[in-house]
Amino acid sequence: MSLRYRRRLDNMNVPQHVAIILDGNGRWARAKGMPRNYGHAQGSKNVERICEEAWRMGIKYLTVYAFSTENWNRPKDEVDALMSLLRNYMKTCLKTAAKNDMKVRVIGDISRLDEDIRKRILELEEATKENGGLNFQIAINYGSRDEILRAVRRIADDCIAGKIKTEAIDEEIFEHYLDTHDIPDPDLMIRTSGELRLSNYLLWQLAYTEFYFTDVPWPDFTKEELLKAIEQYNARDRRYGGVKEEKQNV
Repeated sequence: MSLRYRRRLDNMNVPQHVAIILDGNGRWARAKGMPRNYGHAQGSKNVERICEEAWRMGIKYLTVYAFSTENWNRPKDEVDALMSLLRNYMKTCLKTAAKNDMKVRVIGDISRLDEDIRKRILELEEATKENGGLNFQIAINYGSRDEILRAVRRIADDCIAGKIKTEAIDEEIFEHYLDTHDIPDPDLMIRTSGELRLSNYLLWQLAYTEFYFTDVPWPDFTKEELLKAIEQYNARDRRYGGVKEEKQNV
Protein backbone atom coordinates (compact mmCIF):
# COMPACT_ATOMS: atom_id res chain seq x y z
CA MET A 1 0.00 0.00 0.00
CA SER A 2 1.58 3.28 -1.13
CA LEU A 3 2.16 6.16 1.29
CA ARG A 4 -0.21 8.43 -0.67
CA TYR A 5 -2.89 5.75 -0.65
CA ARG A 6 -2.37 5.19 3.08
CA ARG A 7 -2.70 8.91 3.79
CA ARG A 8 -6.00 9.09 1.90
CA LEU A 9 -7.28 6.19 3.95
CA ASP A 10 -6.03 7.55 7.27
CA ASN A 11 -8.12 10.69 6.81
CA MET A 12 -11.35 8.75 6.38
CA ASN A 13 -13.91 6.94 8.49
CA VAL A 14 -13.82 3.40 7.14
CA PRO A 15 -17.24 1.69 7.17
CA GLN A 16 -17.46 -1.36 9.43
CA HIS A 17 -19.62 -3.36 7.03
CA VAL A 18 -19.67 -3.11 3.23
CA ALA A 19 -22.17 -5.01 1.07
CA ILE A 20 -21.56 -5.42 -2.67
CA ILE A 21 -23.75 -6.45 -5.60
CA LEU A 22 -21.27 -8.07 -7.99
CA ASP A 23 -22.69 -6.96 -11.33
CA GLY A 24 -21.39 -6.79 -14.88
CA ASN A 25 -19.39 -10.01 -15.27
CA GLY A 26 -21.24 -11.13 -18.39
CA ARG A 27 -21.25 -7.71 -20.08
CA TRP A 28 -17.56 -7.27 -19.29
CA ALA A 29 -16.81 -10.60 -20.97
CA ARG A 30 -18.94 -9.84 -24.06
CA ALA A 31 -17.16 -6.50 -24.49
CA LYS A 32 -13.92 -8.49 -24.75
CA GLY A 33 -15.38 -10.99 -27.21
CA MET A 34 -15.43 -13.71 -24.56
CA PRO A 35 -18.29 -15.95 -23.29
CA ARG A 36 -20.24 -14.84 -20.22
CA ASN A 37 -18.80 -17.68 -18.16
CA TYR A 38 -15.33 -16.20 -18.63
CA GLY A 39 -16.59 -13.03 -16.97
CA HIS A 40 -17.99 -14.98 -14.02
CA ALA A 41 -14.65 -16.75 -13.57
CA GLN A 42 -12.71 -13.47 -13.58
CA GLY A 43 -15.27 -11.92 -11.25
CA SER A 44 -14.75 -14.81 -8.83
CA LYS A 45 -11.00 -14.14 -8.78
CA ASN A 46 -11.67 -10.47 -8.06
CA VAL A 47 -13.68 -11.38 -4.98
CA GLU A 48 -10.51 -12.81 -3.43
CA ARG A 49 -8.54 -9.65 -4.22
CA ILE A 50 -11.17 -7.31 -2.80
CA CYS A 51 -11.50 -9.40 0.37
CA GLU A 52 -7.81 -8.90 1.05
CA GLU A 53 -7.93 -5.17 0.25
CA ALA A 54 -11.06 -4.63 2.36
CA TRP A 55 -9.37 -6.14 5.40
CA ARG A 56 -6.22 -4.06 4.87
CA MET A 57 -8.42 -0.94 4.75
CA GLY A 58 -9.99 -1.77 8.09
CA ILE A 59 -13.35 -3.12 6.90
CA LYS A 60 -14.52 -5.81 9.32
CA TYR A 61 -17.50 -7.25 7.44
CA LEU A 62 -17.89 -7.79 3.70
CA THR A 63 -21.04 -9.30 2.19
CA VAL A 64 -21.27 -10.10 -1.52
CA TYR A 65 -24.26 -11.08 -3.67
CA ALA A 66 -23.00 -14.16 -5.53
CA PHE A 67 -26.16 -15.96 -6.70
CA SER A 68 -29.73 -14.77 -6.26
CA THR A 69 -32.98 -16.72 -6.10
CA GLU A 70 -33.80 -15.13 -9.48
CA ASN A 71 -30.58 -16.35 -11.08
CA TRP A 72 -32.14 -19.81 -11.53
CA ASN A 73 -34.11 -18.24 -14.41
CA ARG A 74 -30.95 -17.76 -16.46
CA PRO A 75 -30.16 -20.21 -19.31
CA LYS A 76 -29.41 -23.70 -17.99
CA ASP A 77 -25.88 -23.78 -19.38
CA GLU A 78 -25.05 -20.54 -17.57
CA VAL A 79 -26.56 -21.79 -14.30
CA ASP A 80 -24.62 -25.05 -14.62
CA ALA A 81 -21.42 -23.10 -15.23
CA LEU A 82 -22.10 -20.91 -12.20
CA MET A 83 -22.66 -23.98 -10.02
CA SER A 84 -19.38 -25.49 -11.30
CA LEU A 85 -17.63 -22.21 -10.53
CA LEU A 86 -19.19 -22.23 -7.07
CA ARG A 87 -17.86 -25.72 -6.39
CA ASN A 88 -14.35 -24.64 -7.30
CA TYR A 89 -14.67 -21.39 -5.38
CA MET A 90 -15.55 -23.21 -2.17
CA LYS A 91 -12.16 -24.97 -2.40
CA THR A 92 -10.32 -21.75 -3.19
CA CYS A 93 -12.13 -19.87 -0.45
CA LEU A 94 -11.08 -22.46 2.13
CA LYS A 95 -7.42 -21.87 1.24
CA THR A 96 -7.87 -18.09 1.16
CA ALA A 97 -9.65 -18.10 4.51
CA ALA A 98 -6.84 -20.11 6.11
CA LYS A 99 -4.23 -17.78 4.61
CA ASN A 100 -5.98 -14.58 5.72
CA ASP A 101 -7.63 -15.78 8.95
CA MET A 102 -11.02 -15.04 7.34
CA LYS A 103 -14.35 -16.15 8.81
CA VAL A 104 -16.78 -17.24 6.09
CA ARG A 105 -20.54 -17.52 6.33
CA VAL A 106 -23.09 -18.27 3.60
CA ILE A 107 -26.48 -16.58 3.71
CA GLY A 108 -29.48 -17.69 1.69
CA ASP A 109 -31.46 -20.91 1.30
CA ILE A 110 -28.84 -23.53 0.47
CA SER A 111 -31.40 -26.36 0.46
CA ARG A 112 -31.87 -26.01 -3.31
CA LEU A 113 -28.15 -26.48 -4.00
CA ASP A 114 -26.69 -29.87 -4.85
CA GLU A 115 -25.63 -31.98 -1.88
CA ASP A 116 -21.91 -31.72 -2.61
CA ILE A 117 -22.08 -27.91 -2.67
CA ARG A 118 -24.05 -27.84 0.59
CA LYS A 119 -21.44 -30.11 2.16
CA ARG A 120 -18.60 -27.84 1.05
CA ILE A 121 -20.40 -24.79 2.41
CA LEU A 122 -20.85 -26.41 5.83
CA GLU A 123 -17.23 -27.55 5.86
CA LEU A 124 -16.07 -24.03 4.98
CA GLU A 125 -18.16 -22.43 7.71
CA GLU A 126 -17.03 -24.97 10.29
CA ALA A 127 -13.35 -24.65 9.37
CA THR A 128 -13.36 -20.85 9.59
CA LYS A 129 -15.74 -20.17 12.47
CA GLU A 130 -12.96 -19.34 14.94
CA ASN A 131 -10.96 -17.15 12.56
CA GLY A 132 -10.44 -13.56 13.65
CA GLY A 133 -9.90 -11.69 10.39
CA LEU A 134 -12.44 -10.40 7.89
CA ASN A 135 -16.03 -11.60 8.38
CA PHE A 136 -16.95 -12.60 4.84
CA GLN A 137 -20.58 -13.34 3.99
CA ILE A 138 -21.51 -14.88 0.63
CA ALA A 139 -25.15 -14.64 -0.47
CA ILE A 140 -25.95 -17.82 -2.41
CA ASN A 141 -29.49 -18.65 -3.56
CA TYR A 142 -30.36 -15.52 -1.64
CA GLY A 143 -33.32 -13.21 -2.07
CA SER A 144 -34.36 -10.75 0.61
CA ARG A 145 -38.08 -11.43 0.22
CA ASP A 146 -37.38 -15.16 0.52
CA GLU A 147 -35.25 -14.51 3.62
CA ILE A 148 -38.04 -12.47 5.25
CA LEU A 149 -40.67 -15.10 4.42
CA ARG A 150 -38.49 -17.86 5.87
CA ALA A 151 -38.02 -15.78 9.02
CA VAL A 152 -41.78 -15.21 9.33
CA ARG A 153 -42.47 -18.94 9.00
CA ARG A 154 -39.97 -19.77 11.74
CA ILE A 155 -41.44 -17.10 14.01
CA ALA A 156 -44.93 -18.48 13.37
CA ASP A 157 -43.76 -22.00 14.23
CA ASP A 158 -42.19 -20.76 17.47
CA CYS A 159 -45.36 -18.87 18.37
CA ILE A 160 -47.43 -22.01 17.85
CA ALA A 161 -44.94 -23.97 19.95
CA GLY A 162 -45.21 -21.39 22.71
CA LYS A 163 -41.56 -20.36 22.52
CA ILE A 164 -42.39 -16.69 21.97
CA LYS A 165 -45.48 -14.54 22.36
CA THR A 166 -46.72 -12.45 19.45
CA GLU A 167 -46.79 -9.29 21.56
CA ALA A 168 -43.10 -9.77 22.34
CA ILE A 169 -42.03 -9.66 18.68
CA ASP A 170 -39.99 -6.55 17.97
CA GLU A 171 -37.18 -5.62 15.56
CA GLU A 172 -34.53 -7.30 17.69
CA ILE A 173 -36.41 -10.59 17.84
CA PHE A 174 -37.26 -10.47 14.13
CA GLU A 175 -33.63 -9.86 13.18
CA HIS A 176 -32.64 -12.94 15.16
CA TYR A 177 -34.55 -15.06 12.59
CA LEU A 178 -32.84 -13.48 9.56
CA ASP A 179 -29.87 -15.08 7.79
CA THR A 180 -27.74 -12.15 8.92
CA HIS A 181 -28.40 -12.54 12.65
CA ASP A 182 -25.40 -11.45 14.75
CA ILE A 183 -24.01 -9.43 11.82
CA PRO A 184 -24.24 -5.61 11.94
CA ASP A 185 -26.24 -3.93 9.17
CA PRO A 186 -24.16 -2.63 6.26
CA ASP A 187 -22.90 0.95 6.45
CA LEU A 188 -22.21 1.08 2.72
CA MET A 189 -23.74 -0.81 -0.22
CA ILE A 190 -21.89 -0.81 -3.54
CA ARG A 191 -23.35 -1.92 -6.87
CA THR A 192 -21.07 -2.19 -9.88
CA SER A 193 -21.73 -1.93 -13.63
CA GLY A 194 -24.19 0.97 -13.69
CA GLU A 195 -27.46 -0.59 -12.55
CA LEU A 196 -29.45 1.52 -10.06
CA ARG A 197 -31.54 -1.01 -8.17
CA LEU A 198 -31.25 -3.32 -5.16
CA SER A 199 -32.40 -6.51 -6.92
CA ASN A 200 -33.94 -8.06 -3.81
CA TYR A 201 -30.73 -7.70 -1.79
CA LEU A 202 -30.73 -7.21 2.00
CA LEU A 203 -33.91 -5.11 1.95
CA TRP A 204 -34.35 -5.17 5.73
CA GLN A 205 -30.67 -4.68 6.49
CA LEU A 206 -30.15 -1.75 4.08
CA ALA A 207 -32.78 0.48 5.71
CA TYR A 208 -30.20 3.09 6.82
CA THR A 209 -27.30 2.18 4.54
CA GLU A 210 -25.51 4.59 2.20
CA PHE A 211 -25.68 3.52 -1.46
CA TYR A 212 -22.88 3.87 -4.00
CA PHE A 213 -23.38 3.03 -7.68
CA THR A 214 -20.55 2.85 -10.20
CA ASP A 215 -20.38 2.11 -13.94
CA VAL A 216 -17.25 -0.01 -13.40
CA PRO A 217 -18.01 -3.72 -14.04
CA TRP A 218 -17.12 -6.07 -11.21
CA PRO A 219 -14.02 -7.70 -12.82
CA ASP A 220 -12.50 -4.20 -13.16
CA PHE A 221 -13.41 -3.11 -9.62
CA THR A 222 -10.07 -2.50 -7.88
CA LYS A 223 -8.90 -1.32 -4.48
CA GLU A 224 -8.83 2.20 -5.96
CA GLU A 225 -12.52 1.90 -6.87
CA LEU A 226 -13.27 0.64 -3.36
CA LEU A 227 -11.42 3.63 -1.95
CA LYS A 228 -13.49 5.97 -4.15
CA ALA A 229 -16.66 4.43 -2.71
CA ILE A 230 -15.38 4.94 0.84
CA GLU A 231 -14.48 8.55 0.02
CA GLN A 232 -18.03 9.12 -1.23
CA TYR A 233 -19.34 7.46 1.93
CA ASN A 234 -17.32 9.95 3.95
CA ALA A 235 -18.87 12.83 2.01
CA ARG A 236 -22.32 11.84 3.29
CA ASP A 237 -23.81 13.13 6.53
CA ARG A 238 -24.74 9.93 8.35
CA ARG A 239 -26.74 11.82 10.96
CA TYR A 240 -29.15 13.44 8.54
CA GLY A 241 -28.85 11.13 5.56
CA GLY A 242 -27.68 13.88 3.22
CA VAL A 243 -24.44 15.14 1.74
CA LYS A 244 -22.24 17.07 4.13
CA GLU A 245 -22.20 20.82 3.60
CA GLU A 246 -18.91 22.27 2.51
CA LYS A 247 -17.11 24.18 5.24
CA GLN A 248 -17.63 27.88 4.92
CA ASN A 249 -14.65 30.19 5.10
CA VAL A 250 -14.84 32.39 8.16
